[in-house]
Amino acid sequence: MILKKRKHLTLIILITCILTGYWLWLSLRPVEIIAVHDNGNHSYILVNNFPYTDKGKINWWIKNKDKLKNKYDIPKPSTSGNFTVIFWLFGDGYKETDGYDRLCFEDMSPPLNCIDKDAVFSVSNSINLGTVFTVYDGKYQWKKNGEIAKLEIKFDVK
Repeated sequence: MILKKRKHLTLIILITCILTGYWLWLSLRPVEIIAVHDNGNHSYILVNNFPYTDKGKINWWIKNKDKLKNKYDIPKPSTSGNFTVIFWLFGDGYKETDGYDRLCFEDMSPPLNCIDKDAVFSVSNSINLGTVFTVYDGKYQWKKNGEIAKLEIKFDVK
């Protein structure tokens, strides 16, 4: 009886270690920027291996925003300072338009100029709110004091 419990415990520990190792391997892979597309003050960055957690995405932006500016000239603010940068998973690569639900880039020639819409992160800047991060769990505002706070979205229902 004790030997059977010990085997079960060993198996659980082994599975936990394997899953933890796999998760660490996934989370430590470097972000791969496949392509950058511009549309005025909106920029679209196609990526692989983007961080999974909301905190990881925001931290990646803070760490790499200067590199993006130097290498790709992103973001490209309007005269008022507004900009939006959206990160899309590249997934299976460029595809033909389906006429409906794919994001197609006008700076590329068809037919292979579209991707499946799978946005994982966006950064926007406006005069009113400053820098706002949109992630899976909601929106966060980068305050002037350096603090990042979750924005509370309120709905008026009448």
